[in-house]
Order: sequence, then structure tokens, then C-alpha cells
Amino acid sequence: MHIDSTVYTSRPSDDRILQELAVYDRLEELSIPYLRVDHDHADTMEACLQIESLLGAKICKNLFLCNRQQTQFYLLMMPGDKPFKTKYLSAQLDCARLSFADAGHMEQYLQTIPGSVSALELLFDREGAVQLVIDRALLADEFISGHPGISTSTLRLHREDLLRYVQSTGHSPIYVDLPDPREDPEA
Repeated sequence: MHIDSTVYTSRPSDDRILQELAVYDRLEELSIPYLRVDHDHADTMEACLQIESLLGAKICKNLFLCNRQQTQFYLLMMPGDKPFKTKYLSAQLDCARLSFADAGHMEQYLQTIPGSVSALELLFDREGAVQLVIDRALLADEFISGHPGISTSTLRLHREDLLRYVQSTGHSPIYVDLPDPREDPEA
């Protein structure tokens, strides 16, 4: 995977998809500073480890989930190295049969594709169909990183700035405490 070793502090000057440009527009509108690294598609946590070293911040795991009836949608942000078990989140959200949502719903609500989703795409959920859920363990870090609409760039934002961005989209996160399944003998 190719990674541009330059760390940028502004939007790209080359052609990008409209969704990515809309994210940069909102960041500028809110005067939110960020660091940016460009790279080939980084749609696995393994690929993101290389990018973390350039940004000086961990990249969080972003999971797009739904209930069994596909009527409630959730975007879960959690530490990238923490394994995910649906039973822990389902219990805290009081939502039985939580599973991964399909690519069609991701496109419909967040205008992105699997491997590229992050809280930055909540900008496109104007009807509030997606509930942001944040594992409190993620808040221990000063910075949160994610893709701006497509997984060919990664942005690093201060935690408070990301939360301010999310609020500007009309979303209020739900905070959960997800146990680490590696520390649970019954996992």
C-alpha cells in the first residue's frame, strides 16, 4: 500500500469526490484544524497502523450497524485495537439482534462505502437516521482520526473538535462502555 509521507494541514488541491470536499468545507466553516495523510485505499485496521505512525494518533474503528428489522442504524466509534462483540453493545443500546448494516444503507444515509465510514460522514445524514455511539475508551486519547468520505485520506482531529463537528451535523452521541472481550473469560 502506498502512503504519501507528507503530513498536510489543509485540504487537497487535486480532484476529489464531492463527499470528501464537503467534509473539508464543513471543517473550514467551523475553523477546525486537522492533519491529513493521503494513501491508497486503507480499508482495514492493519493498513491504518502505518498511517497512525505518520499522524501521531490512533485510528479508531468505525462500524455501521443496524437492528434486525433494519429500521435503526448506528455508527459505532471505538478503539481500533479493541475487538468488537455485538452482545456488549446490544445490551447497552437495548437493541436485540444488532448486526452489520449493508452497503446500500451506508450509501443511502452516509454517502460512503464500506471501509470508508467515519463520523465525518454524519454530515450527509440530514434526517438523523443514524445514531452515533462512542465507546468511552476512545475519549482517553487527545486525537481521533478518520476518513473524510473515502479511505484514500485520513484526518487527525482533536477529540473536542470532532465532537463539535458531530454536533454541527445535528447528531448527539450516545456514550457506552464496551468491555474488552480479551479481558472477559466468558467472551
